[in-house]
Amino acid sequence: MADEQTRPAGDGQPLAGKVALVTGSSRGIGRATALRLAAMGADVAVNYRSDEQGANATHTAIAALGRRALVARADVSNEDDVLRMFKEIESQLGPVAILVNNAGTTNDRLILQMKLDDFQGLLHANLTSAFLCTRAALRAMLRARWGRIVNITSISGIMGQVGQANYAASKGGLIALTKSTAREVASRSITVNAVAPGYIPTELTANVSQEFKDYYMNITPLKRFGTAEEIAAAIGFLCSPEAGYITGQTLAVDGGISMH
Repeated sequence: MADEQTRPAGDGQPLAGKVALVTGSSRGIGRATALRLAAMGADVAVNYRSDEQGANATHTAIAALGRRALVARADVSNEDDVLRMFKEIESQLGPVAILVNNAGTTNDRLILQMKLDDFQGLLHANLTSAFLCTRAALRAMLRARWGRIVNITSISGIMGQVGQANYAASKGGLIALTKSTAREVASRSITVNAVAPGYIPTELTANVSQEFKDYYMNITPLKRFGTAEEIAAAIGFLCSPEAGYITGQTLAVDGGISMH
């Protein structure tokens, strides 16, 4: 696999020879990202926890682009699952050179109505999972002296949001994890960045109220919602050779909301 990891990139294939893992890539931003990286030449491990049908659909779409793909079921907030998944990926595709920590969830309620489990559960799902996958991925990246890690945070982690104390705390923690990890591994040509989406219509946000959607539309200077593909484009750039001098940064892809 070493030769495959270091072979020169072909025309329009800046990530040829690289193996990418996108957590939570059975749908939404994760699926769009997996397809974007595959289009850039990467072989992609498609992680899912419960949506096997969606993961298989992502796998099929990657294969149609001429790249290798692997469906990897794992609860990325579980240490044993993460270690098993990374071993499986390395044995079938090769060492992970690109990690996108996308898996996450929401559990909104006002803080006075929020139980301890509601708070700790979101931290575990959204933040602990990124820590576990980052730690597992770094071993191979440090040996290769190259790597790309992109953490999917949120503008809620930058600005806060009513009813999302747990979600915002987990996403704010992810920004801090991004910066600390970036400082630790920069000397090995490993970059660690974050992308903070605004409101993106996906399966995850399908059940939000019309009032919430109207609020976000009102505060978005571009006066439209973003798409999963636009988020994936930003992630693809941060994984590319052109972004090799960018690390420890949080890129808000939010139609201008966070400049308020």
